[in-house]
Amino acid sequence: MTSQPHEHDDEQAVGFDDLTRDIAEVPAVEVITTVAVHLMSAAAVKCGLAEGGEADKDLDEARKLITALAGLVTAGAPEISNFHAAPLRDGLRSLQLAFREASVVPDAPGAGPGEKFTGPVYS
Repeated sequence: MTSQPHEHDDEQAVGFDDLTRDIAEVPAVEVITTVAVHLMSAAAVKCGLAEGGEADKDLDEARKLITALAGLVTAGAPEISNFHAAPLRDGLRSLQLAFREASVVPDAPGAGPGEKFTGPVYS
């Protein structure tokens, strides 16, 4: 028994290859900023800032995402230049403040999500 490739499979493979880029061609700054934007978007949703509002709010999940974002931004900033890092820092700070505002019992300064990497965030 030999298996014949299906014409449909070849069409899918070509389409997939056309839509993706070889990771070797992607600059590190693009990978870092893309991951940071995904973390920011997910954290905003979990803070209740997206269209779903309170229905999507999950501050435990938001804390994890913001902390991961803070670690990435703090560690990656020297590697991606201030031009790319500054907007990421601004977005991170905004999320940290939104988290503090959304919390029924706010964390002490320096104990909020990601603040072990960024230092205390005040409004």
